[in-house]
Amino acid sequence: MPLKDTNPRAVGFVVEYNPFHNGHLYHLQQAKKETGAEVVIAVMSGSFLQRGEPAVVSKWSRTKMALANGVDLLLELPYAFAVQKAELFAKGAVSILSAAKADYLHFGSESGAIEDFHVLHSFMKEHEDKWNEQVQLRMKEGYSYPKATSLAFAHLEAKTQLSLDQPNNILGYHYVKAIADLSSSLIPYTTKRHAAGFHDESISDSSIASATSIRLTLNDNPLPYDSIKKVMPASALEELKQYEERYNLLHTWESYFPFLQQRVLSSSITELASIYECEEGLEYRILDTIAKASTYSEWMNMLKTKRYTWTRLQRLATHLLTNTTKEEMNQLHTSELPYIRPLGMTTAGQKHLRSLKKQISVPIISRFASTNDPMATSELKASRSYAAPLSAESKVDRLNEDYLSFPIRH
Repeated sequence: MPLKDTNPRAVGFVVEYNPFHNGHLYHLQQAKKETGAEVVIAVMSGSFLQRGEPAVVSKWSRTKMALANGVDLLLELPYAFAVQKAELFAKGAVSILSAAKADYLHFGSESGAIEDFHVLHSFMKEHEDKWNEQVQLRMKEGYSYPKATSLAFAHLEAKTQLSLDQPNNILGYHYVKAIADLSSSLIPYTTKRHAAGFHDESISDSSIASATSIRLTLNDNPLPYDSIKKVMPASALEELKQYEERYNLLHTWESYFPFLQQRVLSSSITELASIYECEEGLEYRILDTIAKASTYSEWMNMLKTKRYTWTRLQRLATHLLTNTTKEEMNQLHTSELPYIRPLGMTTAGQKHLRSLKKQISVPIISRFASTNDPMATSELKASRSYAAPLSAESKVDRLNEDYLSFPIRH
């Protein structure tokens, strides 16, 4: 008679926590309630995020925020998956959650109905060739990839209530697709995003606000912490304040622009053309515009065209900053998941991690000193690039943090 699985049920999330706020806390609570899970596993982007932005504070500070507010085991989503279009972002996250033996993947969406995602996945699988044909047609007409996919979707007239114009619906679809493509045992759940929209730019009277509105308030408000204290757990707010006090900095693209500009201006056209996501002669436009700009925002507005979205160009800027080439990235995506890396854990998370070691073949690494895998090398480059705007004294500690630091215990 087979032994009964006595491991506590684990629910997985894919997160950025940039920064952790009440909406994230609500999602955690709802997911545990809906699934009955006892352990919460989150896969979190590291130094740079899916939309091609530096995280407002380090991954270590964001890990502390998460562990203090309900996450039991926080695993890093490597740079090679984190700064990517939705399909690859989802594939990397689902691979890690599957390897970590999560039972459920729970995500927020504008839809809030998981059946919508299953219906859409079945439809898209059936019409994949037609959809790809329409995407290529629209891109030849000069549309950006996201706009081309939206137009292709509309052309197919899918019989679903799901709108793929919404960012979390798009990610949700790709999570469901990745689960199927990878033959994962993850069971997907979704909950409707509560109150604030993903890109809402202002904080209302509600206790829920988007991460976008919090970051804008931090940048623009003379008394930002008074304005955001109602929308963040106290422990997360305190961690944010402590980071700024310690480093005299909250990370934004503007603080990286001098380093990005120097890297581009000291590179040849051939070197720029080798950077991942630099396509169709963009290297000439990059070199021409960056010499004329005094700020990151000014440069991006010069660089932007109908063909390329702001997000696509931000991801390219990130790859320029980290000097990530097409050859390097393509190599990383031709191999299996090389490791799982925990950034932090509670007692429950540690117990789950211990049980994993007996069940999986994927190595679990605590720090990069214990591996020379190309995925880790890529991550180390990203972390060291992230430290660029810090003072000389602070930078020394941060440059070696990934190499030497053990996971945070909470």
